[in-house]
Amino acid sequence: MQARDVMTKPVITATPDTDIRTIAAIMMEKQIGGLPVLDSSGVVIGIVTEGDLLRLKAPDEQKIHDWRLTLLLDPKTHAKPLLEKLEANLTARDVMSAPVMTVPDGAEVLEICKMFVDTGIKRVPVTREGRLIGIVSRSDIIARIAQMKPEPPQGEGIFGWTLHLDPFDRDKDRTPPPPPAPEPRPDAVVTAADFRLIAQDAAAKKMRQRAIQDHVKSDDRMARVKQLIDTHLSEDEWLTVLQRSRDAAERGEREYLVLQFPAELCSDGGRAINVGEPGWPATLRGEAAETFLRYERTLKDRGFHMIARVLSFPNGYLGDIGLFLHWGGIMD
Repeated sequence: MQARDVMTKPVITATPDTDIRTIAAIMMEKQIGGLPVLDSSGVVIGIVTEGDLLRLKAPDEQKIHDWRLTLLLDPKTHAKPLLEKLEANLTARDVMSAPVMTVPDGAEVLEICKMFVDTGIKRVPVTREGRLIGIVSRSDIIARIAQMKPEPPQGEGIFGWTLHLDPFDRDKDRTPPPPPAPEPRPDAVVTAADFRLIAQDAAAKKMRQRAIQDHVKSDDRMARVKQLIDTHLSEDEWLTVLQRSRDAAERGEREYLVLQFPAELCSDGGRAINVGEPGWPATLRGEAAETFLRYERTLKDRGFHMIARVLSFPNGYLGDIGLFLHWGGIMD
């Protein structure tokens, strides 16, 4: 069973500029616990949940109580005063949780359940090719499990497996071979025009080879991005990161490269990291987002910092990005 089988769709969403009173009103009306926040291109950049609203403070410095439960008791009486407690000048951008973890629509439900247990989150947006198509919550999974009937396991095909061909491997033999070079004649008269033709042929061959190499590299990078979007950081892997960081400190180093990933893993292609925008963590996706969230929950309050840097600029474009765990002080 996969995410697409249990997700709720269509999804009610917000933009970064949606005010929180509107978001709270939607949550109360639709009886939902969270709204994904999308940028202008439709990419999920955050999520506003009940917990985000409950952490806000009213003007009298008292935390807002469980407004949703109170509303259920008497909507007509309590809706207006509860919404008025929320600060009018705040928007989704101010309160949303970011970066946000997402899963592809083909993610296995067991993996999503493990994510819920490991991270404590209650819902996760579902994407296809980077675009939001649904959302899976704990209640969605429980409701689906309650409807299930035991069935014998079934495989795909006779032996329970299916052969999948890589598209690039399937197409790579379609490129026609270059024409054979003419045999040199000892008695031929050599001219500058002949040399120009030879040089042009050689340059064209190099361009063809470079195009093929770039195509392979592009496919490899996108495969890496997909892998990182689908990969979740386990507790053992996080402990390994901490141990290797300690080893780096014992060698006199002040930081450790926790994760290296293509710039395409970021929702904006790495632009915010490249120019040093303060909100760059909200652009992280997949394993990079989970790594940053794990740092925020366990290490940020202990004096550590997590820094992102562009590591390479192939052909002038953003290449790989590195996430560094830093303990030497930002200004050192």
